[in-house]
Amino acid sequence: MTIVLIEDDAGHARLIARNLQRAHVPHTLVVLQDGNTAVDYFLSPSTPPARRTTPCVIVLDLHLPGLDGLQVLAHLKNAPQTRHIPVIIFSTTEDPDTIETCYALGCNAYLTKPVDAARFAEVLQTLGMWLSHIALPKGTPPYT
Repeated sequence: MTIVLIEDDAGHARLIARNLQRAHVPHTLVVLQDGNTAVDYFLSPSTPPARRTTPCVIVLDLHLPGLDGLQVLAHLKNAPQTRHIPVIIFSTTEDPDTIETCYALGCNAYLTKPVDAARFAEVLQTLGMWLSHIALPKGTPPYT
């Protein structure tokens, strides 16, 4: 299973990768560090097909340089080639209006990043176990 993580904080990206491994989630992790790169990765015709992967799930932070997470989510859910991919928002933002906006734009789940390191790891291990046990769409052939 391929998971695309769109996260600008290298420390958070390492914690996410480590905890998915601890949860024994068989996966390949693709990390993209800003909103523009993420949209280009999935939607730009100039991105070589060999560099693109259709993931089973996207984990998206909202606070990104370039395009923010809400803009990335809107692009992904408006494009026919990516709208079927489940998107999990993983952000420090607890604002109810932002959460409502994410669901209105089409996110499939919203998780708040805990500030406490132990709780952060616990949430990620739970996410990993969840990903190991749910049925995810196979999707369509990449970027058709």
